[in-house]
Amino acid sequence: MRELAPEYLLTPERGDGVTSVAAGVEADPHEWFGREAELVVEIGSGQGHQVTAAAAAHPERDFLAVEVYIGGLARTMVLAEKLDVHNLRLIEANAPEVLEHLLPGESVSEIWIFFPDPWHKAKHNKRRLINNDFVAILARALKPGGVVRMATDWEDYAEQMRDVFDGSDRLFKRDFAGDWAPRFEERVLTAFEQKGIDKGRIIRDLAYKKL
Repeated sequence: MRELAPEYLLTPERGDGVTSVAAGVEADPHEWFGREAELVVEIGSGQGHQVTAAAAAHPERDFLAVEVYIGGLARTMVLAEKLDVHNLRLIEANAPEVLEHLLPGESVSEIWIFFPDPWHKAKHNKRRLINNDFVAILARALKPGGVVRMATDWEDYAEQMRDVFDGSDRLFKRDFAGDWAPRFEERVLTAFEQKGIDKGRIIRDLAYKKL
């Protein structure tokens, strides 16, 4: 944290909680990177395997990793340094508040949500990230034509995601044919995904484009 946070970790003004983002603190992402480039946001970046690999493969794009667990962000910074990645910034914060308060409207080219917490017990389903309110927040942050990419190994959550986005037809349209999107070619196989595969779960991808 002492060595790497000064370059990688953003520290927004907080609201009521340690992972909150205060309202009215909109930032200019171009200032974080010192240039103008397409911005990709990964929500729930975990230990950073996906976002660091993508940033290394696409130096022409900028990446923002959003995660609430500081240990995962620390690991992400270590990976970024190892890969000599500098087009990446990290933030310890609640994703809806980052998209609603910190990022300007229509400033993001893609948003990735890979394997969000499924809250698989029925009584906890209401805690799931993907819902009608969050879809509206995603639409606010994305540029017209911007894409939300999602993946999960929980079938009922995948169906919920699809139902929510299909129901928001004034905001998004499917960017795939058939029941599910093909696997996103740039999504790396993480240990988390492999764990689901080992348990016999089918990975389902979705992709929606902002109208």
